[in-house]
Amino acid sequence: MIRLTPVLAGVLLAAGTLAPPPSAPVQTPVPADDWIAFEGSWSATGERHTLPTQENRTAAIVRLSGSVVLTAHGGLGRGFRGEAIGYDNGYEVGVGRWVWTDERGDRLFGELKGGPVATGRRTVGIVTGGTGRYAGIRGEYEFTWQYVVSEGTTMVQGRTTGLKGRFRRAGTSP
Repeated sequence: MIRLTPVLAGVLLAAGTLAPPPSAPVQTPVPADDWIAFEGSWSATGERHTLPTQENRTAAIVRLSGSVVLTAHGGLGRGFRGEAIGYDNGYEVGVGRWVWTDERGDRLFGELKGGPVATGRRTVGIVTGGTGRYAGIRGEYEFTWQYVVSEGTTMVQGRTTGLKGRFRRAGTSP
């Protein structure tokens, strides 16, 4: 049996008060405005299939793919293979869907809204979600088609300028 002397009791008491408390998980509050800005560019090639409409206009279905390169903090600063498919009704309304896939196969998904795919046209994108490291991401961006070149009747290629946007993870303040 160990006999507790006043000196030993004092040492144990001091050790107990100096010992760090058990570690608890640190929870950092999420700031109300936690948007992360990004910029980039998209160079794409693809096909455009058209249908004549009234007033010498044409409706079109466009499928594009190419390189999307983004610079940002928070995990989006990288290159993606960008794919998009869209519809232009011939009267200034264009809508579509897109997917960006990174080198690991993780994806971002979203929507496009704007006018026809043409030089100088502004387009708005919405980030609706993702897989892997992009799960839970939401955001928005915009760009202008710097140039769009049609080759023959169906081939098209283009490059964007001013691709700027912001994103944040789900679970943060609206």
